[in-house]
Amino acid sequence: MAKKKAAKKAVKKAAKKKATKKKAVKKKATKKKAVKKKAVKKKKKATKKKAAKKKTAKKKVAKKKVAKKKAAKKKTAKKKKKKK
Repeated sequence: MAKKKAAKKAVKKAAKKKATKKKAVKKKATKKKAVKKKAVKKKKKATKKKAAKKKTAKKKVAKKKVAKKKAAKKKTAKKKKKKK
């Protein structure tokens, strides 16, 4: 509320001053937006990294599973050969 009153006073004092003030306020707002965007970008990057880590972990698990399957196949192949 105090800001609004101050703005009204500025209007009464001088239109030019108000215009420059508005520009300054706008600049601050855009700066804040930029900061927010950066924060969002950082967050997104972090989530992307996490997702990537999860993916690699899944890949590792999948590789292990494949390795186990291959090992199992080898064992069964050996058994078959022995039977013959």
